[in-house]
Amino acid sequence: MLDCSRRSFLVGAAALSATAVLGRPALAQAATKLRFGHPHPEVDAFHQAGLKFGELVSQKTNGQVTVEVYANGALGNDPTMIASVRGGTLDICLTGNPFFTGLAPKLNVLDLPYLFRDRDHVAKVLDGPIGESLRADLEASNLKALSTWEVGWRNLTNNRRAVETPADVKGLKIRTTPNPAHIQAFKLLGAVPTPMAFTELFTALEMGSIDGQENPVTLIQNAKFFEVQKYLTLTRHAFTTAPLVMNKPKFDALPEDQRMAIVEAAREAAVIQRTMNSEGEKIAVEALRADGMEVVDQIDVEPFRGLVADAVKAEYVTKFGGEVVDQITAAA
Repeated sequence: MLDCSRRSFLVGAAALSATAVLGRPALAQAATKLRFGHPHPEVDAFHQAGLKFGELVSQKTNGQVTVEVYANGALGNDPTMIASVRGGTLDICLTGNPFFTGLAPKLNVLDLPYLFRDRDHVAKVLDGPIGESLRADLEASNLKALSTWEVGWRNLTNNRRAVETPADVKGLKIRTTPNPAHIQAFKLLGAVPTPMAFTELFTALEMGSIDGQENPVTLIQNAKFFEVQKYLTLTRHAFTTAPLVMNKPKFDALPEDQRMAIVEAAREAAVIQRTMNSEGEKIAVEALRADGMEVVDQIDVEPFRGLVADAVKAEYVTKFGGEVVDQITAAA
């Protein structure tokens, strides 16, 4: 049997222990760690802005949310990462808009050829009500689109000949995204469009199973496609956006202040990433020339536009109506 003083000591110690635990909930709460995957090289703006996004999230949440960024498709190719985020085995991913259009077909509008006038036009669409409405369409697929980044202006490379007119594209086997607008446009140009994931592209070019591909000059440089492609033509035939998406149940489960901080960080990082790409374009073309590519930088785009722009837009309008196309065209 315990004497009275011993019993009092034990009861007091237990009370102090309970008070200590209950009195420090913030210390006991573990930080939320988010894994973020993308398909581009570490030197690309996807990765550099992704790291900045992680810094901003940590700052805005006082370290309660951290982000680990994985480049080069380390967590899967484009479709695999999107499926993983939908299923909750990956928290966040970033890849080109064309890989999302199977889930939200109206998003295909952003990939219509020769749709955007310039980067200011792009920003007004993506950061305004049009962009918000299009991103909301992904929520039915278990995805919360935090903001929209960019891949950039698409240009054509190949190994067979310099492309100066639409006739030069005929017969080329060109890797495209799986996006209906991209596939239709290259069919109209007489090419053989061959959709595949970005992570598979370098090997396909190296093995000669395709003749060429189309991507922004910054990505052509950063992915070292100059090692496996000879000709570059600055067609700027489309602009590719890139939704930054998070597993929606994971996002919804976070406290409101953390959700707001993540969205705010995503939007700030989007501006940073687009600026990185814009500045990178200025030096990428000369760098690719220095790396041995033959560059066609003076090209009349009107024959290309005439073959693809109206026809691809008409196909989209037939399926989804012309309202969002008109809104984008009219964006000031």
